[in-house]
Amino acid sequence: MDKATQWKDMAMESLTTMWLEISKIFPNIIGTIIVLVFGWLITKLIVKIIKKALKLAKAEKLDDAINEIEIVEGKKLNFDTIKIVSSFVKWVMYIMLFIMASDIMNLTMISEQISNLLGLLPQLFAALVIFTVGLILANLIKKGIKSFFESMDLSGAKMISQVVFFLILIFVSITALNQAGIDTEIITSNLTMILAAFLIAFALALGLGAQKVVADLLRTFYTRKTYELGQKIEFNNLKGSIESIDGITVTIKTEEGKLIVPIKDIVESQVSIQD
Repeated sequence: MDKATQWKDMAMESLTTMWLEISKIFPNIIGTIIVLVFGWLITKLIVKIIKKALKLAKAEKLDDAINEIEIVEGKKLNFDTIKIVSSFVKWVMYIMLFIMASDIMNLTMISEQISNLLGLLPQLFAALVIFTVGLILANLIKKGIKSFFESMDLSGAKMISQVVFFLILIFVSITALNQAGIDTEIITSNLTMILAAFLIAFALALGLGAQKVVADLLRTFYTRKTYELGQKIEFNNLKGSIESIDGITVTIKTEEGKLIVPIKDIVESQVSIQD
């Protein structure tokens, strides 16, 4: 009987202590629930406003500029600015709510650690912006190089433009990683050796063929500067008018028809300009 009474008293004492502890933190629990509910509603509202604002700002134009980029041939990106920005804001708000809830519950250690994580988000966002801008810039340069080579009818336009694109993209990626606070020293040192070897090989290959390319460029420049479309000339005892000048040939319209002549022959031969 004494043991039963003793166990009963111990159980009552434990329940009383538990109830007292719960009653102490009960207001904090209620406060936490209120903060989380209102915070969730406010987050939903803010995200909705941001989505509408980005749609009004025509953020899809940025998506189009990025999604046309082919990092690998035939494989395009699927970038969604509205989704990325709204998700970023939503999770920032959720983290802030979790910090507030932890403070209300006196979970100081948890709130401090999460606050440290929140402090990294601006760096990550800046890194994403750097990478995005760099990606667009690399693609513009790639398209410019390709257009230039194609306008001059030079071979290797696709390969050279792609190589330049990847070199810029690598540099931008390393810069973005540094901005995000990631140590890239090992990556940079190894990459430097690889790039150096590649550039030496590329320079040797370019040097072997550069003489012909430069000569072709100079001949084209000279021809376009010296002759005009519609101008009448005499070349190799043939008379006609210049119909077009492209990167490697000149089209001459004669009485017999059209004559396509390599620019090299025009430059290295005697040509009479008719008045």
